[in-house]
Amino acid sequence: QVQLVESGGGLVQAGGSLRLSCAASGRTFSSLAMGWFRQAPGKERELVSAISSFGTRYYADAAKGRFSISRDNAKNTVYLQMNSLKPEDTAVYYCAARIVSYAYTPSDYVYWGQGTQVTVSS
Repeated sequence: QVQLVESGGGLVQAGGSLRLSCAASGRTFSSLAMGWFRQAPGKERELVSAISSFGTRYYADAAKGRFSISRDNAKNTVYLQMNSLKPEDTAVYYCAARIVSYAYTPSDYVYWGQGTQVTVSS
């Protein structure tokens, strides 16, 4: 069993930055692939970025050049640095985990955090 706790969301103006954190417990963190998903009202949950247990990174087109994912295995934490935020980035952001390799769809992830709200004002 893995427990995930997100933090770092909030209200920011367009063009601003936020760093989301997701702290994991309950399993060897280094064996986990971690994903950041987001879900806006009325929309499906979508993968924003992911990092495998080996450090391979994935970014959705909407995140490329603006977001950066990283992990600190010593702290059992994955981060999502979000720069140049836009109003369309407004959503609840979820951290998710699965074993070793990342995947692209929510149903492929076993463990989920409770989510953190990100609101970008124009």
